[in-house]
Amino acid sequence: MRVLIAEDDEATAIFTARGLQDLGHVTTIAPTGDEALRRLCGESYDVAVLDRMLPGIDGLSLLQQARANGCRTPALMLTALGRIEDRVDGLEAGADDYLVKPFALSELAARLNAILRRQSAGDDPTSLSAGPLTMDLLHREVACAGRAIPLQPREIRLLEEMMRHAGRIVTRTMLLETVWGFHFDPQTNLVETHMSRLRAKLALGGARDIIETVRGAGYRLRVED
Repeated sequence: MRVLIAEDDEATAIFTARGLQDLGHVTTIAPTGDEALRRLCGESYDVAVLDRMLPGIDGLSLLQQARANGCRTPALMLTALGRIEDRVDGLEAGADDYLVKPFALSELAARLNAILRRQSAGDDPTSLSAGPLTMDLLHREVACAGRAIPLQPREIRLLEEMMRHAGRIVTRTMLLETVWGFHFDPQTNLVETHMSRLRAKLALGGARDIIETVRGAGYRLRVED
């Protein structure tokens, strides 16, 4: 996805941009509200990450002006202002989500993906497909080219995350948070063990090597024909 990052703190901007780039996204940094507004209204982005306290036009005014000019790009407010009143102001200004600093990059990435999922479908999908794989989300069943692959519940949840991010890198931290609900590293090979079992079962079902390891980054589900 193409992400506009409106952030005047250079260290935070670079950290956010590099982290999202490592996940396969394309990022543009705008250090002022005026530049962010110009880019948001004149260029194409999948989502915008907006700091509230920006030089020039502040984040709230920026978003209000962008919406008034017809810009429908989804936006997430990323700010140190975390009171309920601040969150309400951000959402009422037109933000699709609100995340308070300090933040975990994995949570930011997950929230951006969730925003895009909500934008791309008015209703939650009942099935997923990626390459030869299909998943029935209602019955929790997986098949490869029509051939059923029996999986354990945790393996299905793990594969679901990979399929929802097909073609993009999914980090170990993201999987720990979304599949196991861990917001810390348990210092075990939990992810690696389950991923190994999932790969073995997928291979038996005809989907060999569909999940690749991206060294130093995480995992990616191949979607090439």
